Amino acid sequence: MKKSNKTGFETDCIHAGQHPDKLFGSVSVPIYQCSAFAFDSAAQGAARFSGTEAGYKYTRLGNPTICALEDCVAQLEGGVAGLATATGMAAISTVFMTFLGAGLHLVSTGSVYGPTRTLIEREFSRFNVESSFIDTSDIANVKKAVKANTKLVYIETPANPTLAISDIAACAKIAHAAGALLVVDNTFCSPMLQKPLEFGADIVLHSMTKFLNGHADVVAGILVCKDPAVIAKMKGVLVQMGATMDPHQAWLVLRGIKTLSMRVNAAQENAMKLAIDIGKHPAVAWVKYPGLPSHPQFELAKKQMNGFGAMISFELKGGVAAGQILMDSVKVCTLAVSLGGIETLIQHPASMTHASMGSENRKAAGITDGLVRLSVGCESYQDLREDLMRSLDQIALGKAGGDSSQVCGI
Repeated sequence: MKKSNKTGFETDCIHAGQHPDKLFGSVSVPIYQCSAFAFDSAAQGAARFSGTEAGYKYTRLGNPTICALEDCVAQLEGGVAGLATATGMAAISTVFMTFLGAGLHLVSTGSVYGPTRTLIEREFSRFNVESSFIDTSDIANVKKAVKANTKLVYIETPANPTLAISDIAACAKIAHAAGALLVVDNTFCSPMLQKPLEFGADIVLHSMTKFLNGHADVVAGILVCKDPAVIAKMKGVLVQMGATMDPHQAWLVLRGIKTLSMRVNAAQENAMKLAIDIGKHPAVAWVKYPGLPSHPQFELAKKQMNGFGAMISFELKGGVAAGQILMDSVKVCTLAVSLGGIETLIQHPASMTHASMGSENRKAAGITDGLVRLSVGCESYQDLREDLMRSLDQIALGKAGGDSSQVCGI
C-alpha cells in the first residue's frame, strides 16, 4: 500500500508496506521461507548481483516478507527505509559497527538498556572506542559530553528503566553541530507515541520484540532512517555480519503490528490509573510515569510524545527484600523480563536486565536497588490493581504470598 496523506496511524498499522499476493491473492503477506531465489537466466542472476536489475537473490540479502515489514515500520516512523534485524541487539550492534571505530567517541544515555551499555564498555572498548554515559535528560550534560571525535549521540527516551525523558530536538541540534548522528531507541514508545525523525533524529531503532510485535513470541529489531545513504551504509554492515531476520519472524511481527494501536491504547489507559494507585501505597517511595505531573520531564513528554505509554518505574521503601516479596506475590502480573506485550510483566532491573552494568554504574544512572519496572498490559484494570495492591500489602507482613484466591479465580 502506498502512503496517502489521508490515512491515519491505525490504517497504516494494518496496511503499510503490504498488498494482496499477486500470485494467489492472499490478503496476508506470504511467508517466503526460502534461502535462495531462482533466476530466469544466468544473465538475470548477474544483473541482480550487479544491481542493474531489482529482485531477490538470497534471503540474507533481502526477502519479500522481510521487505514488507521494513516498509511498514519505515512508513509508521516517517522514514525513507527500514532495515530489519534478527534481534534488538543486532540493530544496536549494526549501528555501532557501522559508525564507531578506533579513536571515535559515543555519548549515550546512562540508564540505557543494560546490554547496550555493556556492549560498548566491554566489547567496543577493546577496539579503542571511547564512550561517555550521562544523564541525557539534562541537555547541559549532552553539550559538555560531546567532543571533537564524537560520532554518535545515542539516547533512549523514555530511558530504560528510569523513564527519564530526553529532548530529542535539542540532542539532534547538539549532535549535528558536532558532525555526529543522533540515534534514538524508540522501543518504549513505538512510532504510535513518538516519532523521533520528526524532531531531527537520524536513526531510530526498535527492539521489535516489544511493543511492535506485542505477543512475547518473537525476538527482532529494526533500524529506520531518513537518509537513504545512511540505511545503505548500515545494510552493507548488517549483511556482512549475518544478523538479518528470518522470514517467519518478519511475518509474526507484521501480524503483531496490525493491533499495535489497540494494544498501546488499552495498556497506557491501564498504566495511567495504576501509576496513580501505586503511588498511594505506603510501601512505595515514589513512582515515575511520563503522564504524572510529578515526573521531572512531564512538560517535555507532552511536547514530543503522543501518549504516555505503558511503562512504570517505582521505588519500594524496603529495597531488594521488598522487591522480592512483591514479585513472588503477584498472580496476574508475570515475573519476567522484556516488555511491551499484551500481558503485564514485572521485573527487578538491578538483579535482572541491568545486572551486567555493575552496582556503581547503576547507581550513577539512577537505577536503585529498590527500583521495580512494570510493563503494563491489556488485562482488566481491576484485576491488575487488586493483584498489585495485595502484593504490595505483603511487604508490610514481610512475606510473599497471601490469599490470592480472589485474583482472577486463582
